[in-house]
Amino acid sequence: MRNILIGLFSLILTNLSAQEKITADTNATHSIHGIVNEMLRIISGREGEIRDWKAFRNLFLPTAAFTVLNHSDSIPEPVETVQLEEFIELMHDEYYNRGYVEYETGKVVDEYNGIANVFQSFYSKDSQNTEGKGVTSYQLVYFNNRWWIVNVVWTVDSNGVEVPKKYLRH
Repeated sequence: MRNILIGLFSLILTNLSAQEKITADTNATHSIHGIVNEMLRIISGREGEIRDWKAFRNLFLPTAAFTVLNHSDSIPEPVETVQLEEFIELMHDEYYNRGYVEYETGKVVDEYNGIANVFQSFYSKDSQNTEGKGVTSYQLVYFNNRWWIVNVVWTVDSNGVEVPKKYLRH
């Protein structure tokens, strides 16, 4: 098992070398707060605003997964997971091109020895003025002198479950 993990980690490091050279001087990746806030900055945009997907890719391990937990009866799949490139493709949808904003309302960070978990509460609003609140969980790792986002999982309060107060503070 140890050899499998070492091999997987080596493969990830090899794949990251090209990404790391793109924006090795980006300050956002040097702190947990910076990297998760940079993700929100990039996915938010006014109508017609072009997002920097090269910078977005640089925030993540190439194997990153994005999972949403849906609570709406109108959505057939309660849990949906996509990979990094699939997520970027979804963000090219007209829904997001017409304008979408998401910002942090609070967060709790737990960190130990190069791994971190962030629970970040958010507020969102789309071009139809539909507002949402929820929580995003980020799993991160620190190596090569920077943070990398490994996975992102989020849900909104569409089923009436309010965001806990402990996630509304900084």
